[in-house]
Amino acid sequence: MLTAVYKSKKKADTFLYVEKRDDFSKVPEPLMAMFGQPHYVMIINLAKREHLGGADLNLVKEALSDKGFYLQLPPPEANLLAELRKQNGADSD
Repeated sequence: MLTAVYKSKKKADTFLYVEKRDDFSKVPEPLMAMFGQPHYVMIINLAKREHLGGADLNLVKEALSDKGFYLQLPPPEANLLAELRKQNGADSD
């Protein structure tokens, strides 16, 4: 299963996987507006992969089959203040 991967110039660490290069017809217009002008990164063969760096391979395959695209968002940012409070016992009530 070949897929084209694009990077967002508007949203850091956000990638869009589509079934065919430069074919965004299955991607909803509001999502494309949020994503911005797609910047081509590469074509990968998902059938030959055991994992992907920042996305669950099975979720990507499933989304491509069901919707024709997959949006990879960056992991949520850690709340450093909450972590520090927890380490120092400040959150114990």
